Amino acid sequence: MIAALFFYLFAGICVASAFMVIAARNPVHSVLYLILAFVNASGLFVMMGAEFLAMILIVVYVGAVAVLFLFVVMMLDVDFASLKQGVLQYLPIGLLIGGIFLAELVLVVGTWAIVPSVTAAITAPIPTNMPNTEALGLVLYTRYVYFFQAAGLILLVAMVGAIVLTLRHKERVKRQDIPTQNARTPAMSIEVVKVRTGQGLGSNL
Repeated sequence: MIAALFFYLFAGICVASAFMVIAARNPVHSVLYLILAFVNASGLFVMMGAEFLAMILIVVYVGAVAVLFLFVVMMLDVDFASLKQGVLQYLPIGLLIGGIFLAELVLVVGTWAIVPSVTAAITAPIPTNMPNTEALGLVLYTRYVYFFQAAGLILLVAMVGAIVLTLRHKERVKRQDIPTQNARTPAMSIEVVKVRTGQGLGSNL
């Protein structure tokens, strides 16, 4: 009874926080709701017996990623109103990708609900005397190593995309041009000015 109560508590707060991440207008509030969702998800992992995943979720995502997002949003002062302009032109592509993900979810959940033995046949049982961390490493780095690498590539592409979307070059800021600097010669860099006696540089320049 107590376990079920904590499950519904953690799950309810996690779902509500995840909804507020996309519903909040202030990006700082969205990051704070994201941290709350991570904390409650780690509570669910603890109830499942995956204490290593709960610790990683708190240390890595809450302690590093979410706080980094918060500092980036607060320090860069990104104008999200300008970023949202022209988003409708990407709507067909977004609907196509969302439809593909929805079809995959329907196939996976439908197969699991109709024929539960299919999912049980493709996974081998993990010995009960194996520690949680060792079992997780066995699953990720041996059985599903290619899927793990693919997930890493997807995260890398997402990180590069986020940098490209938020990178803005300010006007009236002199930027470094490396090819021009390498092509400079002493004649281009130094100018010898002969100053007449009793006159300043202003009249000669």
